[in-house]
Amino acid sequence: MEFDDDLIACARLVERGDADRFAAAMAAPVAARKVLFPLYAFNLEVARAPWLTQEAMIAEMRLQWWRDALEEIRGGGVIRRHEVVTPLALVLDAEGAGLLDRLVGARRWDIYRDAFEDAGHFTRYIEETSGHLVLAAGRALGGMPKAVALDAGYAAGLAQFLRAVPELEAKGRVPLVDGRPEAVAALAQDGLMRLARARAGLGEVPKPARAALLAGWQAGPLLRQAAREPGRVADGALRLSEFHRRAGLMWSALSGRV
Repeated sequence: MEFDDDLIACARLVERGDADRFAAAMAAPVAARKVLFPLYAFNLEVARAPWLTQEAMIAEMRLQWWRDALEEIRGGGVIRRHEVVTPLALVLDAEGAGLLDRLVGARRWDIYRDAFEDAGHFTRYIEETSGHLVLAAGRALGGMPKAVALDAGYAAGLAQFLRAVPELEAKGRVPLVDGRPEAVAALAQDGLMRLARARAGLGEVPKPARAALLAGWQAGPLLRQAAREPGRVADGALRLSEFHRRAGLMWSALSGRV
């Protein structure tokens, strides 16, 4: 697969809308970028679809459009022409498309103002929106154990979700099942436990597929911050310095670790 106009368009979408994943993709080998950019562009378009309108029905239709595109990819027949869907179809198999369909389905939570039903619902949301993206990317890059992908994806997704808590609250959402500082600290500790479990299973991940884990390079430091100082979450102060952000990505890219 060459870097054609569609792949360049995907890369530009990610560069403008998801700086962390763009940096992670650029730190990956060139061959991996050709897989990651369509996946990350897809994820960006799906993630922002619920927020582009105040009309729930229109938001549902936007998400359904992506589910229909994924169904075309799963079916292996005629696939709509689109700058993201076209290159996405070249890197996904039917199972990968099914994983992303569940990702789109989970994003329906973003449309409405209902709180998560319970801790299990919250966990499924993070696993399906972040873990399934890692699993689909790992699959497209040569294979990855499901447990490793879901654990690494959960840790990465949780860290980014905790960073978004103040913005979600400002938009009228109820992002946390329990927002007390001790509960936030426990949630972060759970994420760190799952990250440690993913690291323990890294030897089972083929080297090319490890590029799918790079986007979670900030998860460990951010979750440790949240565990030590949970008030940072409510204050919108969960962040790394630019130096530590860049150094952490470089270390992850060179070491192949998450």
